[in-house]
Amino acid sequence: MSRIGKLPITLPQGVEVTRDDKSQIVTVKGPKGELKQYVDGDITFTIEEGKLTLARPTEQKRHKAMHGLYRALLSNMIKGVSEGFEIKQELVGVGYKAEAKPGNMLEMSLGYSHNLLFALCPEITVETVNEKGKNPLIILRGIDKQLLGQVANKIRSYRKPEPYKGKGIRFAGEIVRKKAGKSAEK
Repeated sequence: MSRIGKLPITLPQGVEVTRDDKSQIVTVKGPKGELKQYVDGDITFTIEEGKLTLARPTEQKRHKAMHGLYRALLSNMIKGVSEGFEIKQELVGVGYKAEAKPGNMLEMSLGYSHNLLFALCPEITVETVNEKGKNPLIILRGIDKQLLGQVANKIRSYRKPEPYKGKGIRFAGEIVRKKAGKSAEK
């Protein structure tokens, strides 16, 4: 058995999981929203006593891989519609700022000659925290873990942390290894 695939998923109160056998689409509905995911027809699942368990038909390498994959995807969907996900990013650098604008827009000042405007998809909400003496924070929230990660990575790509001073956009709690600069000649 796949170590990940064999673990049962506990269904929280108010979460409903259904599967359309014709299109192989699994729908997860919860208090925060609804998510859909294609699941291969070979992978079956059962719901007993509030626990979702996935099973595979054979021990083929392909079936083993899909077993763990779809279990992880369904687990993330269930957590997303019940609790949601959150990613925090901090802007490290002199003059770096971020501001949430109406219409789900994010305006960032990252040391370029102009401010960057980033339009977010409607599934994701953004909040910014600017406290005096601390680095500005960007807080992204959503129910789809994959989409949230892609958006956070796109924001980070505008100014990745550089290894000499550590300036840039980094995930909260991320440690950036610094390099030694040029040493002065004697």
